[in-house]
Amino acid sequence: MGKFRQKYYDYFSRVYDRFVALHSSDRQGNLRQCLSEKTGAEKGDKVLDICTGTASLLQHLKKMTGKDGMVVGADFSKGMLAVAKEKTVNTDQAFLVRADVSHLPFKGQMFDAVTCAHAFYELRGNTQDQCLNEIGRVLKPGHPFLMLEHDVPKHFFIRMLFYLRLLSMGTSRAFDILKHEKELLARYFKYVDKISTPTGRSKIMICRNG
Repeated sequence: MGKFRQKYYDYFSRVYDRFVALHSSDRQGNLRQCLSEKTGAEKGDKVLDICTGTASLLQHLKKMTGKDGMVVGADFSKGMLAVAKEKTVNTDQAFLVRADVSHLPFKGQMFDAVTCAHAFYELRGNTQDQCLNEIGRVLKPGHPFLMLEHDVPKHFFIRMLFYLRLLSMGTSRAFDILKHEKELLARYFKYVDKISTPTGRSKIMICRNG
Protein backbone atom coordinates (compact mmCIF):
# COMPACT_ATOMS: atom_id res chain seq x y z
CA MET A 1 0.00 0.00 0.00
CA GLY A 2 1.37 3.43 -0.97
CA LYS A 3 1.91 6.26 1.46
CA PHE A 4 -0.60 8.45 -0.38
CA ARG A 5 -3.37 5.86 0.10
CA GLN A 6 -2.44 5.52 3.76
CA LYS A 7 -2.72 9.29 4.23
CA TYR A 8 -6.02 9.31 2.36
CA TYR A 9 -7.55 6.73 4.68
CA ASP A 10 -6.08 8.42 7.74
CA TYR A 11 -8.11 11.52 6.85
CA PHE A 12 -11.11 9.55 5.57
CA SER A 13 -11.39 7.85 8.97
CA ARG A 14 -12.93 11.06 10.34
CA VAL A 15 -16.09 10.66 8.22
CA TYR A 16 -15.92 6.97 7.31
CA ASP A 17 -18.77 5.72 9.52
CA ARG A 18 -21.17 8.42 8.32
CA PHE A 19 -20.26 7.75 4.68
CA VAL A 20 -20.87 4.00 4.93
CA ALA A 21 -24.17 4.51 6.76
CA LEU A 22 -25.37 6.90 4.04
CA HIS A 23 -24.14 4.69 1.20
CA SER A 24 -25.73 1.51 2.53
CA SER A 25 -28.82 3.06 4.19
CA ASP A 26 -27.79 1.30 7.41
CA ARG A 27 -27.48 3.84 10.20
CA GLN A 28 -28.35 1.22 12.84
CA GLY A 29 -25.65 -1.26 11.82
CA ASN A 30 -28.07 -4.03 10.84
CA LEU A 31 -25.91 -5.06 7.89
CA ARG A 32 -22.91 -5.75 10.09
CA GLN A 33 -25.11 -7.72 12.45
CA CYS A 34 -26.32 -9.77 9.49
CA LEU A 35 -22.75 -10.31 8.27
CA SER A 36 -21.56 -11.47 11.68
CA GLU A 37 -24.42 -13.96 11.95
CA LYS A 38 -23.68 -15.38 8.50
CA THR A 39 -20.15 -16.31 9.62
CA GLY A 40 -21.64 -19.11 11.67
CA ALA A 41 -19.04 -18.31 14.34
CA GLU A 42 -19.51 -20.02 17.70
CA LYS A 43 -18.29 -19.42 21.23
CA GLY A 44 -14.54 -19.80 21.42
CA ASP A 45 -13.93 -19.28 17.69
CA LYS A 46 -11.27 -17.03 16.18
CA VAL A 47 -12.45 -14.49 13.58
CA LEU A 48 -10.39 -12.04 11.51
CA ASP A 49 -11.87 -8.85 10.04
CA ILE A 50 -9.57 -7.49 7.33
CA CYS A 51 -9.61 -3.81 6.30
CA THR A 52 -11.48 -3.35 9.56
CA GLY A 53 -11.56 0.43 9.22
CA THR A 54 -13.12 1.92 12.34
CA ALA A 55 -13.92 -1.54 13.74
CA SER A 56 -17.71 -1.23 13.47
CA LEU A 57 -18.04 -4.96 12.80
CA LEU A 58 -15.95 -6.17 15.72
CA GLN A 59 -18.53 -5.67 18.45
CA HIS A 60 -20.96 -7.89 16.53
CA LEU A 61 -18.34 -10.57 15.95
CA LYS A 62 -17.36 -10.53 19.62
CA LYS A 63 -20.95 -11.33 20.59
CA MET A 64 -20.71 -14.40 18.37
CA THR A 65 -17.38 -15.67 19.72
CA GLY A 66 -17.93 -14.84 23.40
CA LYS A 67 -15.37 -14.29 26.13
CA ASP A 68 -13.39 -17.40 25.16
CA GLY A 69 -13.17 -16.44 21.48
CA MET A 70 -10.80 -14.10 19.71
CA VAL A 71 -11.66 -11.33 17.25
CA VAL A 72 -8.91 -9.51 15.35
CA GLY A 73 -9.33 -6.37 13.29
CA ALA A 74 -6.55 -5.66 10.77
CA ASP A 75 -6.05 -2.41 8.86
CA PHE A 76 -3.11 -0.53 7.34
CA SER A 77 -4.34 2.97 8.28
CA LYS A 78 -3.23 4.58 11.54
CA GLY A 79 -6.20 6.94 11.36
CA MET A 80 -8.74 4.15 11.00
CA LEU A 81 -7.18 2.18 13.85
CA ALA A 82 -7.13 5.27 16.08
CA VAL A 83 -10.90 5.62 15.66
CA ALA A 84 -11.28 1.87 16.11
CA LYS A 85 -9.35 2.01 19.37
CA GLU A 86 -11.76 4.62 20.72
CA LYS A 87 -14.60 2.19 20.09
CA THR A 88 -12.93 -0.88 21.57
CA VAL A 89 -10.82 0.50 24.43
CA ASN A 90 -11.76 -0.82 27.89
CA THR A 91 -14.46 -3.07 26.41
CA ASP A 92 -12.39 -6.21 25.76
CA GLN A 93 -14.03 -6.48 22.34
CA ALA A 94 -11.10 -7.22 20.06
CA PHE A 95 -7.44 -7.02 19.16
CA LEU A 96 -6.41 -4.36 16.64
CA VAL A 97 -3.44 -5.01 14.36
CA ARG A 98 -1.85 -2.70 11.81
CA ALA A 99 -1.20 -4.88 8.78
CA ASP A 100 -1.14 -4.99 5.00
CA VAL A 101 -3.77 -7.46 3.75
CA SER A 102 -1.40 -8.71 1.07
CA HIS A 103 0.96 -9.97 3.80
CA LEU A 104 -1.12 -10.94 6.83
CA PRO A 105 0.99 -11.51 9.98
CA PHE A 106 -0.83 -14.66 11.06
CA LYS A 107 0.00 -18.34 10.86
CA GLY A 108 -1.79 -20.63 8.43
CA GLN A 109 -5.23 -22.12 9.16
CA MET A 110 -5.61 -19.96 12.25
CA PHE A 111 -9.12 -18.51 11.84
CA ASP A 112 -12.61 -19.98 11.84
CA ALA A 113 -13.89 -17.13 9.64
CA VAL A 114 -12.57 -14.07 7.84
CA THR A 115 -14.72 -11.03 7.05
CA CYS A 116 -14.34 -7.88 4.97
CA ALA A 117 -17.03 -5.18 5.12
CA HIS A 118 -17.27 -2.37 2.56
CA ALA A 119 -13.54 -2.45 1.85
CA PHE A 120 -12.60 -5.08 -0.74
CA TYR A 121 -13.37 -2.72 -3.63
CA GLU A 122 -10.76 -0.33 -2.24
CA LEU A 123 -7.96 -2.78 -2.99
CA ARG A 124 -6.12 -2.47 -6.29
CA GLY A 125 -5.72 -5.39 -8.71
CA ASN A 126 -2.59 -7.16 -7.51
CA THR A 127 -3.41 -6.40 -3.89
CA GLN A 128 -6.82 -8.02 -4.33
CA ASP A 129 -5.22 -11.18 -5.69
CA GLN A 130 -2.60 -11.31 -2.93
CA CYS A 131 -5.27 -10.62 -0.31
CA LEU A 132 -7.46 -13.51 -1.51
CA ASN A 133 -4.46 -15.84 -1.42
CA GLU A 134 -3.69 -14.72 2.13
CA ILE A 135 -7.29 -15.24 3.23
CA GLY A 136 -7.19 -18.79 1.93
CA ARG A 137 -3.94 -19.36 3.80
CA VAL A 138 -5.12 -18.17 7.24
CA LEU A 139 -8.56 -19.82 7.07
CA LYS A 140 -9.16 -23.27 8.49
CA PRO A 141 -10.21 -25.75 5.76
CA GLY A 142 -13.91 -25.54 4.95
CA HIS A 143 -14.41 -22.30 6.87
CA PRO A 144 -15.84 -19.15 5.28
CA PHE A 145 -14.63 -15.84 3.95
CA LEU A 146 -17.50 -13.35 3.87
CA MET A 147 -17.42 -10.10 1.92
CA LEU A 148 -20.06 -7.41 2.46
CA GLU A 149 -20.23 -4.86 -0.35
CA HIS A 150 -22.56 -2.26 -1.80
CA ASP A 151 -24.71 -2.98 -4.80
CA VAL A 152 -24.96 -0.16 -7.34
CA PRO A 153 -26.69 2.70 -5.44
CA LYS A 154 -29.88 4.29 -6.76
CA HIS A 155 -29.10 7.82 -5.53
CA PHE A 156 -27.24 9.67 -8.33
CA PHE A 157 -24.57 11.36 -6.19
CA ILE A 158 -23.80 8.23 -4.18
CA ARG A 159 -23.77 6.17 -7.38
CA MET A 160 -21.11 8.48 -8.81
CA LEU A 161 -19.01 8.04 -5.66
CA PHE A 162 -19.48 4.28 -5.98
CA TYR A 163 -18.18 4.28 -9.56
CA LEU A 164 -15.23 6.50 -8.63
CA ARG A 165 -14.40 4.03 -5.88
CA LEU A 166 -14.46 1.15 -8.35
CA LEU A 167 -12.29 3.02 -10.82
CA SER A 168 -9.62 3.45 -8.15
CA MET A 169 -8.95 -0.27 -8.68
CA GLY A 170 -8.26 0.34 -12.36
CA THR A 171 -10.74 0.34 -15.24
CA SER A 172 -10.35 -3.31 -16.29
CA ARG A 173 -10.62 -4.63 -12.73
CA ALA A 174 -13.63 -2.38 -12.04
CA PHE A 175 -15.59 -3.84 -14.97
CA ASP A 176 -14.45 -7.34 -14.00
CA ILE A 177 -15.84 -6.81 -10.49
CA LEU A 178 -19.16 -5.43 -11.75
CA LYS A 179 -19.78 -8.17 -14.32
CA HIS A 180 -17.87 -11.20 -13.06
CA GLU A 181 -17.43 -10.84 -9.31
CA LYS A 182 -18.51 -14.38 -8.52
CA GLU A 183 -16.18 -15.79 -11.17
CA LEU A 184 -13.28 -13.74 -9.80
CA LEU A 185 -13.79 -15.12 -6.30
CA ALA A 186 -14.19 -18.63 -7.71
CA ARG A 187 -10.55 -18.50 -8.83
CA TYR A 188 -9.60 -18.69 -5.16
CA PHE A 189 -12.52 -20.52 -3.51
CA LYS A 190 -14.30 -23.71 -4.51
CA TYR A 191 -17.72 -22.56 -3.33
CA VAL A 192 -19.02 -19.00 -3.81
CA ASP A 193 -22.57 -17.90 -2.95
CA LYS A 194 -24.20 -14.48 -3.10
CA ILE A 195 -27.02 -13.35 -0.81
CA SER A 196 -28.90 -10.08 -0.57
CA THR A 197 -28.96 -8.09 2.66
CA PRO A 198 -32.10 -6.85 4.47
CA THR A 199 -31.79 -3.34 3.01
CA GLY A 200 -31.46 -4.67 -0.52
CA ARG A 201 -28.64 -2.22 -1.22
CA SER A 202 -25.75 -4.46 -0.26
CA LYS A 203 -24.72 -8.05 -0.83
CA ILE A 204 -22.76 -10.69 1.02
CA MET A 205 -20.45 -13.04 -0.88
CA ILE A 206 -19.81 -16.25 1.07
CA CYS A 207 -16.73 -18.17 -0.06
CA ARG A 208 -15.11 -21.37 1.18
CA ASN A 209 -12.79 -24.19 0.19
CA GLY A 210 -12.95 -27.87 1.08
